[in-house]
Amino acid sequence: MGNPNGLSSATMASTVNIEPQTLAQKRGLSYANTIKLLFDEILNTKQPADRVLANYFREHKKHGSKDRKVIRESLFSLFRWWGWFKATGDHQQAPQFFAMLSASALIEAHPWQDIASAWHELAQSPIDYQQLQSLSVSSLADKLALVRLQFPEASFELTDLLPEWFWQVCPIAPELRPNLIEAMSSRPPIWGRAQGINSQTAVKQLQALEIDASVSLYFEDAINLGTKSMNLNEISLYKEGKIEIQDLASQVIGQICAPEPWQHWWDTCSGAGGKTLQLRSLMQTATAKHNPFVGSIVSSDIRAHALEELSKRAQRAKFDGISIARWRSDALPVDANHFDGVLVDAPCSCTGTWRRNPDMRWLDSIDAVTDKAALQLDILSRSSKAVKLGGSLVYATCSLSPVENEQVVSAFLQQHPEFNLVPIRHPFTGEQTEMLTVWPFEANTDGMFVARMQRNH
Repeated sequence: MGNPNGLSSATMASTVNIEPQTLAQKRGLSYANTIKLLFDEILNTKQPADRVLANYFREHKKHGSKDRKVIRESLFSLFRWWGWFKATGDHQQAPQFFAMLSASALIEAHPWQDIASAWHELAQSPIDYQQLQSLSVSSLADKLALVRLQFPEASFELTDLLPEWFWQVCPIAPELRPNLIEAMSSRPPIWGRAQGINSQTAVKQLQALEIDASVSLYFEDAINLGTKSMNLNEISLYKEGKIEIQDLASQVIGQICAPEPWQHWWDTCSGAGGKTLQLRSLMQTATAKHNPFVGSIVSSDIRAHALEELSKRAQRAKFDGISIARWRSDALPVDANHFDGVLVDAPCSCTGTWRRNPDMRWLDSIDAVTDKAALQLDILSRSSKAVKLGGSLVYATCSLSPVENEQVVSAFLQQHPEFNLVPIRHPFTGEQTEMLTVWPFEANTDGMFVARMQRNH
């Protein structure tokens, strides 16, 4: 690994009473410069970390794959454990920032321990690094013990790993809090979905490419792709539209919709079309069993570029029967009383995706949850006009808050007595419920909410 940026190591070394003596220390300084610049930019601009990082790598093409991995994983690790680190002192002080970097590398057992050891040395910590390195980090309790040893002057609790306001708007039974915190503090696997191919066949082909793929226990078409990053454009199954990347919790939504091959569905907030493609794939699968395939899906969004991406993905999968109807005003872009099923995957706070975006828990405030319910109810109410008599209306978010979920559905049902809830069976626990929240710890997924309603008059 070479010099990961074009900055002088003196940027941070100038505030440390030590000169880098080893190659590892010089590399550690260089990496730290880059990571701190990115970290500060994200906190100051409140732009998503993945966007800031993508822009940085686009502008600095000289980075090799190993450099990119050290920078990317260390940056996201800082945000993942920021609930603890921010209590240890001012990260603008170089020794403190080095200590945070070394702690994050220890907590997550990053393979670049030579660099992590160098960060520890530059932090001028009196604690022996090998002692810290010998500690187990297999559980969240282990990680907490390590941080308490490395930062003895600070006070830490497990609940600190999520912002205080989260607990106000995303209540969960006290006995389940540790499960949620542990899930939110771990990296989720990459979930995929087979379409137009048997999942077992797809897994064998992926394993031949040394991808850690396995079939899901829950859905026939779901595939666990492990946690290692991969270049999808080098995988023929992806290029041929035979697999799509979609989190398992997101796949729950399509399974709850359960579209029949002869039905007409409207995906009202389709984005780039992950759930549209899933609905079409489920129709296709059901067709192979016993039904004629004459149904269709209309996909809508306010963003033209997202709909363009949907069209490309549908073409790649060789899916017909999908059409586009962009939202251009408050008026329905489709016919009223027309569809057998309408899916409203509403804009939300995305608290259920914090495992993949740990920065967002520190960039957002409680307003991210509390300021969207009116919009969500409006979209749900307008979209419901397209449901025909006897048809289904499915409301979903990737939020964990009742403010955006149960409360929105309850308000809608009060205003629209022609709809009633249809009981849902939890795909991971088997329990039956009127409205379903999928928690990240239940099947190593993101968090998700879904409710299914039927129009009766």
